[in-house]
This record gives sequence, structure tokens and C-alpha cells, in this order.
Amino acid sequence: MTEALSHMKKALGSGEAIRYWQFGTVAEERFDVPDAPMKGEMDPFFFLTKHKNFIPHEYPCRTIFAGRYRGKRPDVRGAFEAVRWWLPFGSPRLDLSGFWFRPTRLATWARTYIAADVAGLAKVRLGTCGGAVLWLNGAEAGWTAPYSRNLEAKSEFELPLEAGLNEIVVFFDDLAERDARYFFQLDYLSGPKASVAVPVPVSDDTAASVEAALDGMHLDRTAYFEGDINLLFARPLPIDVKVNVAVEGDFMSTERFDHDFVLKAGETCLNTGPSEKAPADFRHFRITLDAGGFVASRSLGVEICHAGRQGEAPLALADRITATLDEVSEYSERDTVRAFARLASGRAGADTDAMIEEILPSIMDCHDCADFSLVPLIWSRTVWGADIGAGTRARIDRAILNYRYWMDEPGNDVQWYFSENHALLFHTSAYLAGHLLPDSIFVRSGRKGAEQSAIGAARVRAWLDHFEAWEMAEFNSAPYFPIDLKGLTALAALSPDHDIAERAKRGIVRLCEIIARSAHNGAVTAAQGRSYEHTLCAGRSLELSGVARLLWGKGWYGRRVHALPQLAVCLRDHGLSVPEALHAVAGHQDDAHQEWRFAQGENSFAKLYHYKSRDFAMGSAAHYRWNEWGYQETVLHLRIGERPEAAVWINHPGETIQFGYGRPSFWGGCGTLPRAQQYRGLAVLDFSTFDEQPDFTHAWFPTAEFDESKVGGSLAMARSGRGAVLLRGSTEFVAVEDGPSAHAELRQYGRKTRWIVRVCTAGELSAVESRYSALAVSEDADGTFVVEDPDYGTVRFHSDGSVQAEGRTISPGSYTVAGEVATLATT
Repeated sequence: MTEALSHMKKALGSGEAIRYWQFGTVAEERFDVPDAPMKGEMDPFFFLTKHKNFIPHEYPCRTIFAGRYRGKRPDVRGAFEAVRWWLPFGSPRLDLSGFWFRPTRLATWARTYIAADVAGLAKVRLGTCGGAVLWLNGAEAGWTAPYSRNLEAKSEFELPLEAGLNEIVVFFDDLAERDARYFFQLDYLSGPKASVAVPVPVSDDTAASVEAALDGMHLDRTAYFEGDINLLFARPLPIDVKVNVAVEGDFMSTERFDHDFVLKAGETCLNTGPSEKAPADFRHFRITLDAGGFVASRSLGVEICHAGRQGEAPLALADRITATLDEVSEYSERDTVRAFARLASGRAGADTDAMIEEILPSIMDCHDCADFSLVPLIWSRTVWGADIGAGTRARIDRAILNYRYWMDEPGNDVQWYFSENHALLFHTSAYLAGHLLPDSIFVRSGRKGAEQSAIGAARVRAWLDHFEAWEMAEFNSAPYFPIDLKGLTALAALSPDHDIAERAKRGIVRLCEIIARSAHNGAVTAAQGRSYEHTLCAGRSLELSGVARLLWGKGWYGRRVHALPQLAVCLRDHGLSVPEALHAVAGHQDDAHQEWRFAQGENSFAKLYHYKSRDFAMGSAAHYRWNEWGYQETVLHLRIGERPEAAVWINHPGETIQFGYGRPSFWGGCGTLPRAQQYRGLAVLDFSTFDEQPDFTHAWFPTAEFDESKVGGSLAMARSGRGAVLLRGSTEFVAVEDGPSAHAELRQYGRKTRWIVRVCTAGELSAVESRYSALAVSEDADGTFVVEDPDYGTVRFHSDGSVQAEGRTISPGSYTVAGEVATLATT
């Protein structure tokens, strides 16, 4: 570690978080416990959180870990050795959250200094989900050990500060299971007038310039389809700086591409190379600057799609099937899905076997999400086993026989058994694997394959019963359509039971219908039960874009896919037929507008409203958990024009770190769910957020993707093609001009904010402004929101969720799973 040259000082007021730290590496060690079965079933309500954002399901590893460590002084390991600096960029926490596929113990050290003007007693509050020990000037000041998975607890301590510099050291640790909120927050509640003073190996001016550069850093586009990817800094640095750019995918991706550069003093633009050579999909760019040993990082996110290379989709379905298998075979991420496409298109051989071999260890080790890899592997082994090398084939069989197929089998993993999409894949895998190897012993269950298959078949039928009654628990979610399609296409193709195969085909067709009805120009545009930043901020590279290209000839391919080649093979080889009429529904070029109302989830807990014309589409969740803590729900989403990137959604961020791992995150989900109501092209979102959450709501508003846009005061408008949107806020909009969401974010600050949203057809913004800018909400004594709309007249949004307008009453209580489509004339 380079010796400190000076201190980076920041004012520290009472009640503020201590935001600047040095920290070390994250020490990781597996936390394996004896194999044991679990009790439980699929939980279609798991994300309908009862307490904050807390998911209650507990694995044996957590039970054992908590019994050993909860409420006891943390097991301090290692010693402080700083390797980089934590700069907050608006976050109050030192946040190292992430995703771990096996139960893993984590431990990290952090240090900072408090410079007190005079000696005195300070009171601080330490918050963390795991455990932490706090030292002041080398003496232990206290510890906390809640160890409650992803649920923050807070403790207060008194610190006798000396005049001048006071060293603060924190050791924190936790057990990571899948998505882990791994952070701590130290608040300075009261005490002497003070500042934070972090040692740095450069001048404080240089350190400040690095912070400013990272704070305002952004990419020159929100999406790349061709051309160079340029990293823009808000201000030039006074010295040459080493820059590492690590390009990663979503949390399940196995890829990482590192590039090293030098940013010369005075430069503000770094060309990272052509987008045509970068990996497609929504990508995280982890930018690390090293200025004379002062090392700090920040993440950016951007979509990359190789649209130019892909060109237009072929007209004939048979040619689109071939093109889809070619694309996945040659350009997708190396995994069992790509190997499946290669085997299905005659590309067997050593490289295909190698792709399988690279994934087998994660299946053998029962990593979380290994079921995503297992289904195409079983299909490949069943149909093209003779094309796979003998050694690889034998290792596939060992992996199949040693896998844990459900929670009632012994294991010590943290596979997510509780969600609808995972449950389908577990049961499908058990059913088809047992049929493949009927006389072999499945190690964890102790059953012969034939018995394993019979149990899997019963569970598949029960899953299909639930699906046919209630459909998607994770309602209408772009990332989970492909996972359900992955399981259903495998059943349709391989099921030895005719009833299961036919029910699976009907399920596929139904999902395709929902996609088509919720799509605008082929891109799904709707409220979603679970969403992520990497699925919301992507348009062309999202897998459903590839599905639309395959089925209807309109869309593009990304790099990481789950079901696309399986769907193609079902269409080619297994008699699957998707109704041609859905082509027109997905593309919708009629003069009339479509209103689509339906329900999803057990007991129809999610009521969904969708409205579209050829020029715009908007969907929302009706009367959905108003004013409760949210999880990953996106309650309103819209698109205008023909560009998939011309999208807008509005949410309350669950965290202030952009492109982090929170559930909810900055863009994906809602910290507090709003009152959301929609009638045709008009919607109102009313937020009343909790004090411990971020103090703003915001809209994704990518100005570069619109033909026209205008923001001023509490009014924002945009037009793309002949589609337009108007937003009216209850407070003035703040347009974000720098940082990761530069020119793509509008904020309203405050605990109570209201958004009026109006989509329409228009050739220019002036017409939108003159017709709709006077939109306002008045509130009746009974809580009814009333809007006078130039086209719809008086619209009454009642507090029971129903809507009255144009002589109609629409009540969410009447929405059905089958759904109701209305064709409405333009006004």
C-alpha cells in the first residue's frame, strides 16, 4: 500500500453518513454444511414482501450459520490492508453487494478517519445485514451481529473522539446466499464539529479530481449498435491515470473482458474500442482509475446489440429458424444453450463438447441457476448424445445422476426452489433425466431413474395445473418468459406422456399470446412483476426481442439466451405451431387501439392493464399493493414510435447505487410502490415513500433516443416517430446531466411526488404541449383522483382501483386470467 501523502477531507454534519473509506479485498470461503433435505414448496407469493424488502425463506446453511454466529461477536479474520478507496457517488453505504452461487462466507476490512475540531463524545449508528466490529483509535468500540439475510439492523455506539485525527476501522462479514446485500453504513448522529479525512497517496486536489471525474463519468450513448464506445469524463485529470475497463454481463453471465488504457492528463474522452467487437447484451462497464496508487471505481451500464451484422430477419419462418440457430451457435455466450444450438444445427465436435465441459462443474456443484443449464443439457444428451464425445457424454451422465432435483433431496446448496420459473425447470429436469436414465440410481434421492421420472411427471402436472389456473407468478416479466419457455419447450419436445407434451405446447402458445399483446412493435412494453436494470435498459438485445424476430420477423438477437434455440427446434422438429394471427397483434398497425386487461398470479393478485396503438404503448399494474414496500415490480412502462430504445418507465429507486445488486435496485423495481392507475393513454402515479428510503422518484427518459424532447419546470415531453409522451410532475423535474444516467433520467425530489403520464399520436411536440399540458389532478374527499382529459373527458380514478370515463367503468376486480381485449376507436 502506498503511504499517505495527504488526506481527502469532506465535511461531516450531524445525522450524515460517513461515506469515504479505504477498504481491502473481499475474503471468500465456502460455507458447506452437512447435506440435508428441506421442507417447502413453490411459493407464488415469495416477492410480495411482508416486512420491507425481506424474503423470508431460509436455507439450512443460514440456520446453522445463525446458530453459530448470530448475536455473538463476529469472528474477526485477517487484518486491514487497503487496496482501494470507496467513493460514495450519492450512496450512504460502503456497498459490496453481489451474487454468489454457493453459500460463501465474506469478510472485509475498511478504514477512515474523523477529524474532530475538539475532543468530545460522538454518537454513531452502525447498520448492516451481517456482522461488524468497530474500532476507534485501535480500541474496540463495539460490535453487532444480526446476520439476518439481506435485512439491515442498526446499533448505536458512543465514540470518545480526540481533537484532530481519529482512526475508524470496521471489520464486517456475512454469509452470502445468491443475491447478497453486503454493506455497512456508519452514521454520525452527533458529536464535535468534524470532517471525514481519508488518507490518500496523492495530493488532495488530485484525489478530488479523480472523484469528480468518476462522479460525472458516462458513456456517450445509452445504446450501441455500431461505432466506437467512448467513455466521457466530466473534467480532465491533472495527471496520467491508468484505466481498467472490465466488461461484464448480468449476474448469471460467466464472461468478463478486461481492457487496460492510459488516460492522459487533460483528456476527457477515452475510446474503449468499436462496439462491433464488444459482447452484445446489456453490459456493466466496471471502470477503475489508478492515479498514482489512488484506486477508485464506478460502474456504468449500456446496451450493445450487433444490429448491423444481423440485418433484417428472413421472411420465411423456416429461414428464421435456421438463422436463429446459426446466430446462437456462433455468437452466444459459451454455455449449454449454445452447445444445444450447435448440436441442433449439425455443429457437433470438440468445441461444442468444450462448451459443455465448461459448465458441468457448476451443475455438479449445484450452483444456483444450474437448472437453467441442465434443461438444454438433458435435451442435448437425449437427442444428440451420439454426437457428443464419449468422455463428455459420461461426465454429463455423472452430473445428471448427482444433481439435486428438489429441496426434499439432501444437499447444502442455495438453489432457488421457491419461484415458479425455477420450480418448472427442477421438475422438468427430474422428469426427463429419469426417463433418459431409467435404470440408473439418482444419487441424492436414491431412486432409480424410472421412479425419479414418475415423481417429476407428477410435479410437472401439478405445476401445469397451477400455471393453467393462474399463469405467471412473476407476472408478465420479460426475464422470466424465456425461463418458462425453456421448461415448456423441453416438455413439448421430449415428454414421453402425450398429455404433458400437449399441455406444454398450449402453454407455449399462451405465453406467446401474452408477449404479443403486451408488445409494441415486437418489444414487450408493460408492467412486470420482477424486473432488473439489465432487462429494463435493454431493448434490442433482450431475449424477447430475439423471440419476436423468430416468430414474427421483427427484432434482434442478444448474446445470452435461455429458450430461443429450444423454441426454434420445437417449431422445426416437434409440431409446435404459433398462430399466425399473433404477428399482427405483436406489430399492431391497425387504426383502432387495443385495450388489454388480464390478471396473473395465484388468486389473480396482479391485475394488468395495457393500451397500445401503432404509435405508442403503455402498460401498468392496476390497484397493486399501493404504498407498500416493493421488490422488483415495475408498475408502469411505455414506448413511443418504432425505436425500442424510446422507452419510459417511472419508479422509486430501492438504492442509490446505479447498476448495483439491490432488489429493488436503482431502476429495477420500486422501493415504495405507488398508487398507479391508467385509463387508455392516461395514467397517474402517486408516491408516498418511507423515510429510510431514497428521497426521490424518477423516470427513465433517454433524450438521445427521441426525435424531439423538452424538459422545463414540471413538464417533460418527448416524441419518437409519431408517438409522443407528456409527463407532468407535482414538483419541478431535475434533469440529470452527468453520471451514469446522464441525459436519461428525470427526478422529482420529495417523499410525496405525483406523475401524470399521457401518451398520444403527434407529428410534433408543439401539438402535444398545446393539447395536454394543462392536465392536472384534483382529489375528491373520498380519495378519487379526477383528471379532465381533452380526449377522454372527465376521468375518475377511484380509491378502490376502479376507473370511470367515457361512460365506462373498469374495475380491476373483474380482470380474469384469460383476459379481455377491447378494440377502441381513436378519439
